[in-house]
Amino acid sequence: MTPSGVTTSGETASGAGRGKRGAMRGRRKSGREVHGLLALDKAPGLSSNAALQQVKRIFQANKAGHGGSLDPLATGVLPLCFGEATKVSQFLLDSDKRYRTRLKLGVRTDTGDSEGSEIEVCEDFGVTRGQVEESLAAFRGEIEQVPPMHSAVKVKGTPLYKLARSGKVVDREPRKVTVYEIALTDFAPPEIEIELACSKGTYIRTIADELGQMLGCGAHVVALRRLRAGGFGEEDCVSADFLERESASGGLAGLDRHLAPVDRPLQGLPAVLLPEIAAKQLRSGQAVLVRHLPAEGLVRMYRETEAAERFIGIGVIDDDGRVAPKRLIGANRN
Repeated sequence: MTPSGVTTSGETASGAGRGKRGAMRGRRKSGREVHGLLALDKAPGLSSNAALQQVKRIFQANKAGHGGSLDPLATGVLPLCFGEATKVSQFLLDSDKRYRTRLKLGVRTDTGDSEGSEIEVCEDFGVTRGQVEESLAAFRGEIEQVPPMHSAVKVKGTPLYKLARSGKVVDREPRKVTVYEIALTDFAPPEIEIELACSKGTYIRTIADELGQMLGCGAHVVALRRLRAGGFGEEDCVSADFLERESASGGLAGLDRHLAPVDRPLQGLPAVLLPEIAAKQLRSGQAVLVRHLPAEGLVRMYRETEAAERFIGIGVIDDDGRVAPKRLIGANRN
């Protein structure tokens, strides 16, 4: 089963008849097994899925997904999951994020960014640095946002952006998000730059649009860069162009050296070390009692081996104080 929120590829819809099933099995085996995570520096102009497919082709991988979409306009940290790493993708999707964005004052668009159509223009405005900083304070902490019409949020099974493209506007329920930090980092009207740290599901375009209305002049995003997501930062990123060069010079082995281990997004969870027999019982679906377990919650589990500790998956503490399997990673993969 594909984890919720993961874009997968290399799989086809099921079909009737032995011939179709045989063809489907053949297609599923195309590509090589790759397991791990990669922090991609997404280029502008590409959808997250297009960037994923590009890197998947470079790695010749048979299964891959991304851990949180970026708009085509945006650049920066896009975590990619290969093989067994797709099983931890939800932790990437749920992680806090950090962004740097550049806004243009004086113009409001229907999408909140430069890819949309202008709907309001204010040619004569005088906004000070102090006014911007004062307005930004209103976004700190827990706030409510109405998802923009040009977003992937679904209403009755249909993504809002599809409704928007057909000229429809529907009511959307506000959602609570948290902005931990937000600061003005450059003030050069008509453009300003803002950096912020926020919870999952925060729409930077919505903040830009609301800020512009608060300032009385309108505003929209002209550049957006994700600086951190799921434990990965800019310093961890590689570009698709770099991967192409690495593939040409070092082959697949050279590419694989840039993969992070499957447990990288789970470092915030307590670690549990399991003796061989307990690990075997867990793999058969049993809950086990071992020493030094936390009182509750999720844990990352490791099997003791002679050479090293090997990650075997995510567990949960049950009502009896035992650790039960929640999401197991294939044997001998880390």
